[in-house]
Amino acid sequence: MYRTNTCGELRIENVGENVTLAGWVQSIHNLGALTFVDLRDRYGITQLAFNEDASEELRQMAGKLGREYCIQAKGVVTERYSKNKSIPTGDIEILVSELNILNASEVPPFTIEDESDGGDDLRMKYRYLDLRRPIVRKNLELRHKFAFEVRRYLNQQGFLEIETPILVNSTPEGARDFVVPSRMNPGQFYALPQSPQTLKQLSMVAGIDRYFQICKCFRDEDLRADRQPEFTQIDCEMSFVEQEDILQMFEGMSRHLFKTILNVDIPQLPRMTWADAMKYYGSDKPDTRFGMKFVELKTTQKDNASKEIVESIFPEGFQVFDGAAYIGGICCEGQAVLTRKQIDQLTDFVKRPQVGAKGLVYARVQEDGTVKSSIDKFYTQETLQALKEKMNAKLGDLILILSGDDAMKVRKQLCELRLEMGTRMGLRDKFNFSCLWVIDFPMYEWSDEENRLMAMHHPFTSPKPEDIPLLDTDPASVRANAYDMVINGVEVGGGSIRIHDAKLQQKIFEILGFTPEQAQTKFGFLMNAFKYGAPPHGGLAYGLDRFVSLFAGLDSIRDCIAFPKNNSGRDVMLDAPGYLDAKQLDELKIKVDVKR
Repeated sequence: MYRTNTCGELRIENVGENVTLAGWVQSIHNLGALTFVDLRDRYGITQLAFNEDASEELRQMAGKLGREYCIQAKGVVTERYSKNKSIPTGDIEILVSELNILNASEVPPFTIEDESDGGDDLRMKYRYLDLRRPIVRKNLELRHKFAFEVRRYLNQQGFLEIETPILVNSTPEGARDFVVPSRMNPGQFYALPQSPQTLKQLSMVAGIDRYFQICKCFRDEDLRADRQPEFTQIDCEMSFVEQEDILQMFEGMSRHLFKTILNVDIPQLPRMTWADAMKYYGSDKPDTRFGMKFVELKTTQKDNASKEIVESIFPEGFQVFDGAAYIGGICCEGQAVLTRKQIDQLTDFVKRPQVGAKGLVYARVQEDGTVKSSIDKFYTQETLQALKEKMNAKLGDLILILSGDDAMKVRKQLCELRLEMGTRMGLRDKFNFSCLWVIDFPMYEWSDEENRLMAMHHPFTSPKPEDIPLLDTDPASVRANAYDMVINGVEVGGGSIRIHDAKLQQKIFEILGFTPEQAQTKFGFLMNAFKYGAPPHGGLAYGLDRFVSLFAGLDSIRDCIAFPKNNSGRDVMLDAPGYLDAKQLDELKIKVDVKR
């Protein structure tokens, strides 16, 4: 063995013991007669001491050391004269009697410290060095513990971990596939799985009533902080269950993870319908760490006779509001103190292309109870007092209002404004966890690009039984037996009760625009399986990377992935993706028509 102990375990009670340590040089302090070296490994840091009694050979060898040298040191544990209370090993040091340089190191391109001087691209190019930083390594340790506890919980609940293929067929109705050419089958391609959806359903048909897999998934789509081209799912499925059974099972798993990893007790998760989430928060993944719910100040709806019904607290007089189909507001407690400059900054925020609002209306509730607003000249104080009552605003509160022709668009704009105010007001503490289930999603959403209805979840999601008759008359109003778990405004997982009847599945494919032939070509294996006594089943999948990043308080999932891709989907360390040489392309019978 190269070591008897790690660099993180020795304490004052070990004084007098002869030990051998191995690791990397964190820092060197040469004080002339004395030299101190901080030795680091995965477990911590221990100080090595070379005093004036050390041999000349030993002192010369110590003088050759540089940062990140990989070394072995033998010596005796002694009590430190000047103790370091900031590290667990700070009461002791190793008086070195023998030193071996296992491998020298070039000067690293950035400092291997918690606060590094390396930018993202540089650290990703040398990710193997970045992973030496304790702050990064802790994220991987958290990820390991998280996956371990997932397996422990699901094993106790009778789930079987089953691997499904990585090379599958391309499927529609999802993100773009990564495709893999086959030399043995020229002109044909595998696809990497976006998820093991159909395969886990086939496991249910096979009689494996509780399945899970911590699996890699691949989607060739635009990236952002919470997306990677390859990511990890906790993929689960159960037979002979209804929606409530699944929610209870995986709420239990989430509670187990919070308790065992963070020592946090989370209450029973509330349920919120998709319609309410959009009405009050403008998002299907609402951040419920704080209030600030939307208040509808004007709505336009149609009755059964298709006549418009307008409800508004504002009389006519302000053209912007008069022509709006929807007006919504939020009440920001105690924020009437914001200056005009700060409100102008908020106006600029909502006008950004990413938000898309045309302007912002504000109203302050003054200390004397009057309301001062940017639309004073259009409305009487009586109307503004009615606004105050409608918003349930108190003295010192600030009301912010957005309007527009499309209610959903305005709600999404108002959502961004709400989150921005929540951040400015300090209401979005990363370690204050608020969890909920969002349920009763629409079955379909309209795609302007495709000019047809698309499955909001996926084509295998079951409609609510009471809405099945609407498939023939009004499919757009059908609700799905689908659900998402949301934590702090982040969707960490989602799933649904699946269709297990071949006839119903065929009808869903028809609504989505598949011909019987297309459905048979793409999904014939699944519909055929349904003919052999398929049980009722459902499940969900968690994004492991997202879940772990929330536990770690990270802004990006990249920081809890050992070797992530950048925002362009490139691995800057491996320089991937790359080009194939002509010989490989010939073997695969592929011609590439891309100008380099």
